[in-house]
Amino acid sequence: MDTRNLFPRAKQVIPGGVNSPVRAFQAVGGTPVFIREAAGSRVVDTDGQEYIDYLGSWGPMILGHNRPEVVAAIREAAGRGTSYGAPTEAEIGMAERIVSAFPSIETVRMVSSGTEATMTAIRLARGWTGREKIVKFIGCYHGHADSLLVKAGSGIATLGIPGSPGIPRSLAELTIPLPFNNAAAVRDLFARFGEEIACIIVEPVAGNMGVVPPRPGFLEALREVTQANGALLIFDEVITGFRLAYGGRQTLAGILPDLTCLGKIIGGGLPVGALGGNRKIMEHLAPTGPVYQAGTLSGNPLAMSAGIATLDILRGASYGEIDRRAADLGEGFLDLFRTKGIPVRINRVGSMFTLFFTAEEVVDFATASQSDTALFARFFRGMLAAGINLAPAQFEAGFVSFAHTDADIARTVDTCGKVLKTL
Repeated sequence: MDTRNLFPRAKQVIPGGVNSPVRAFQAVGGTPVFIREAAGSRVVDTDGQEYIDYLGSWGPMILGHNRPEVVAAIREAAGRGTSYGAPTEAEIGMAERIVSAFPSIETVRMVSSGTEATMTAIRLARGWTGREKIVKFIGCYHGHADSLLVKAGSGIATLGIPGSPGIPRSLAELTIPLPFNNAAAVRDLFARFGEEIACIIVEPVAGNMGVVPPRPGFLEALREVTQANGALLIFDEVITGFRLAYGGRQTLAGILPDLTCLGKIIGGGLPVGALGGNRKIMEHLAPTGPVYQAGTLSGNPLAMSAGIATLDILRGASYGEIDRRAADLGEGFLDLFRTKGIPVRINRVGSMFTLFFTAEEVVDFATASQSDTALFARFFRGMLAAGINLAPAQFEAGFVSFAHTDADIARTVDTCGKVLKTL
């Protein structure tokens, strides 16, 4: 099947031809690549073209694609049934692993997506505090729940949409967006409205305006101001959970949020999400408390089995190895761009990275938005044509996996050099 014929066919039966908007390639032009299979650091499209993959299913595939131990765990679980609508031992095993990895998490509720996790965290924060207003940061994406799809970066920014129709004005008005990395703005807001704010939700490393690390003291300021005002601090570690360390960004920062949202890696490539935190707050969820949340496929046995296999491998993995390869990739890119005289900023935290086509330091969504998206699109298309699969949007993160080799990194940098000659 010629992959170019699949997109017109898909558009006849799927809105925009895709089941997640950024896959449509609107930001970079051309026809989306339809994947047939994957293994290790490679994906293969329906034409049989192979690519070194830095998309990693948008983050979950930290071990690489089709890892034998994970696939075996899924097959073994599927052999006993795919869903029961009843508790399983695997759910306990997953919860035990998460609790042991995160000092801030005492109990966990499994859900089916990162969006469900953040949506539940917001509802729980409002129920716990009796307050309605929430604070998020411009350019941070926390899923597509109504309360959170306000100045949400990522796919919204990629499509040039200022917000989203369908969100009631009264609900949007309860969400207060502030600039990321601006602790002074947070303190000023709480000085005026602290008694009305239920929570702050933040990506401890932003990954949806591209990779933007927190400035020194920023996360600490969020912890301080929420504690002083009786609000909850929610870390959205759907991307960073088990990506930057065994645990999350909070384990490296030494900051204990009240609630943590997880997803991606903990499902080993299958749909999953989780919400965890302080026991007293978590017990405000039904059935022990009044805040309702439920899900038919929550704690799905296939996802739990894949996640357990993934976490068990990661527990003994050397994160320094994966970080070094990501550093080599970024430094190789940067040297080539400097030689060519093309302004670029490469933001990297651990194995997450983004190439911003701008000369300015990228510290928030405003500075990220200065990037030359047209130049990024040309670079993306050139790399893709040469067998390198990057995220098809300027405002997304790239990911290095444990399956990537030094040879993969060297080939990618070499390919970058060839593509730059054509820009």
